[in-house]
Amino acid sequence: MTSGLSGILTALATPFTPDDAIDEKLLRHLVDRSIDGGVDGVVACGSTGEFAAMTGAERRLLVETVVDQTAGRIPVVAQTGAVSTREAIALSRHAESAGASVLMVVAPYYEPLTMEETLRYLGTVADSVQIPIMLYNLPGATGVNLDPETVGELARRHQNIRYIKDTSADMAQAGQLIHRHGDVISTFIGWDSLLLTAISEGAAGVMAGTANVMPAELVSVHRALAAGELDRARTEWARIYPLMDTIMSAPFIPAVKAALEEIGLPVGAPREPLLPVDDATRARIAAAVASLPRLSVAQ
Repeated sequence: MTSGLSGILTALATPFTPDDAIDEKLLRHLVDRSIDGGVDGVVACGSTGEFAAMTGAERRLLVETVVDQTAGRIPVVAQTGAVSTREAIALSRHAESAGASVLMVVAPYYEPLTMEETLRYLGTVADSVQIPIMLYNLPGATGVNLDPETVGELARRHQNIRYIKDTSADMAQAGQLIHRHGDVISTFIGWDSLLLTAISEGAAGVMAGTANVMPAELVSVHRALAAGELDRARTEWARIYPLMDTIMSAPFIPAVKAALEEIGLPVGAPREPLLPVDDATRARIAAAVASLPRLSVAQ
């Protein structure tokens, strides 16, 4: 599918101040760091951004800040899914008016819904706005897996459903999305360590929380694959994979924040009830970061 959105998207972490407020200044720095690294878009209020631990007002502030800081340089994807359809519509309309390029919509993540309820929710939210929608398939949190046939049907029924972020970690499912339904929907993989496999398979892109830490490195791998330079891509991937694997093998949000701390970006602890990584995990992350000294930033 010819698409306006592709490549590496940074699922932005949300920096917090010591008193647990959103650190707007550091958030703006993270946006600029991703853009300077060459990413193709940034994502506000995604899972890596801890949206589920935020108030509605904080989510609105975060989207407004990210849109303002990008200043039209790259697309902004705003995650606007919520526990209720009413709240998701309100957040979606706000993000659209704030200037987001695409809305990513996760299904409600407390009470497991039937497929009928899930499809009604997604369709109703999509119909409430005019800009493109990215479905967010996150079965580990929602209890509902959006299978490829259902996704294709949704995209054919709602013209503005144009993308899906699949975080099932199931490449067989992703392959069906890409090859069976690529005429109506573009697939992004939401599992960072599958970047090499996903792009080789034909995915439109990868949405990566680790792009906060190593944006230029992930972009370089993607560009090599897009140019057909598989050997270069594999060589670069092998160099960064130890850090990728270390982060992906730990609780993800705390691990991304620990890695950002190690490169010199004091983004603060994850918001409770999440806790920082333990000392042993922190040491492994520190060692992996130290093996890639170009990641460090000036204090």
